[in-house]
Amino acid sequence: MTTQTTLVTGFLGSGKTTTLRHFLSHKPADEKWAILVNEFGEIGVDGALLADSGALLKEIPGGCMCCVNGLPLQIGLNTLLTRNRPDRLLIEPTGLGHPAQILALLASDTYHNWLQLRATLCLLDARQLSQPRYHDNENFRSQLAAADIVVANKQETYADADRQSLAAWWRTNADGRALFTVSHGQLPLTLLDSPRANLRTLSPGAGHQHQHAAPPAGLAALRLPDNQGWRRALNQGQGYHACGWIFAGATRFDTLGLLEWVRLAPVERLRGVLRISEGTLRVNRQGHYLHTETLPQPPADSRIELIHPQAADWNHLQSGLLKLRLNYLAYSLTSSICHIKGFPCLASRPWRC
Repeated sequence: MTTQTTLVTGFLGSGKTTTLRHFLSHKPADEKWAILVNEFGEIGVDGALLADSGALLKEIPGGCMCCVNGLPLQIGLNTLLTRNRPDRLLIEPTGLGHPAQILALLASDTYHNWLQLRATLCLLDARQLSQPRYHDNENFRSQLAAADIVVANKQETYADADRQSLAAWWRTNADGRALFTVSHGQLPLTLLDSPRANLRTLSPGAGHQHQHAAPPAGLAALRLPDNQGWRRALNQGQGYHACGWIFAGATRFDTLGLLEWVRLAPVERLRGVLRISEGTLRVNRQGHYLHTETLPQPPADSRIELIHPQAADWNHLQSGLLKLRLNYLAYSLTSSICHIKGFPCLASRPWRC
């Protein structure tokens, strides 16, 4: 049995994870699916977003799965294929990744008897076509060039100028490929069985470089050491900087304050899965476009990650985020009351920050 395999690419904020969640919500009950997901940052927000999807999940955080001769990708791929033998595998590379090496590896003789590579899908936010920082980016162009099927996602946000830009770009770049225009990644499940047809020679991505941490660093960032309340992780490469935080499961955040922090954070990209009194708050922001979702079941822990073309004032942002923890707010209130009344502080000790 060979595993039907689909690569789902797309630049930052194009809606890859939302599209995967849509596909997974329509998974046949008698099939075993797996997801191999790679993130630019070290925290693993995609894993938290896909944790309840009903599929096997393997994460490769902290850079790009195609780097270091494809070793991170091969390790994750071999683990899924040999131990789990899924019927279908969906691979989501980082939005800053280059697809050439990934496709070459998946199509190589090494995996000929293990997987059948189907059409590559590339998610596109057409609003980015008119912005030089996107259309001048090598990886943005390479992802679109490698696609068998281009998906213009988030159509509900397009202005007339965006639709005109998409039409003009497609007249030049169609090359016999299919174009779907959708909202919220709502594609037909049958698209996953589309054959691979785009066999053009791709640039290997000469400028494709990341600042890599030591190999154990990314995997270790997916969990907290015992008795540690939170941690921060940084990463940079491809002209972008990332900063993320993970908090222990007992930590809850002030909902309104958190939403305001998310709205005002001076960064281009922000995603998170955080525990609030109401349960779980999922946040997804690309520029000024913010999508939120509240679920009654609390998450196992809280994770949030910010990505920006320049290094932001991470310490200032962190200070504001830490103050939104409800246990921090309770301590601050107790300390203030004691100070006003002239009593010794009733809190046994400050919240560990």
